[in-house]
Amino acid sequence: SNAKHDVFPSFHGADVRRTFLSHILESFRRKGIDTFIDNNIERSKSIGPELKEAIKGSKIAIVLLSRKYASSSWCLDELAEIMICREVLGQIVMTIFYEVDPTDIKKQTGEFGKAFTKTCRGKPKEQVERWRKALEDVATIAGYHSHKWCDEAEMIEKISTDVSNMLD
Repeated sequence: SNAKHDVFPSFHGADVRRTFLSHILESFRRKGIDTFIDNNIERSKSIGPELKEAIKGSKIAIVLLSRKYASSSWCLDELAEIMICREVLGQIVMTIFYEVDPTDIKKQTGEFGKAFTKTCRGKPKEQVERWRKALEDVATIAGYHSHKWCDEAEMIEKISTDVSNMLD
């Protein structure tokens, strides 16, 4: 395969960048897992070709779903793109439900749903439907649930070991 990266992480920066994400990226680094990092990409209104290439060019996409994930149209566009790559290219998609319930994601309810509704305001119907479908689909992928772990470090270790095994 001509993959450029092992892992493409999709996440809401404000929620997890300095905490959970930084730890999981460090764990990946120690295991020699190459992760795409978006710091160098200019963020605009919609995800550009560069980012679509990065998603397509990754063996595994990890969607880190958190409370405010749906408050970013950027995250939702990224997710829609990831779900297309899963369907069309057979990309592996892993989910981490970080302090959020999969049911709230699937049905866009609770705090997650409120954020989603706000993001959808004034957006074209097709875009909202694309996001909604992507959320419904991603919520059904069996994943890691932070509330089932009393130790975040153990959860991170399990995830990075699983990713490492998938790549081998």
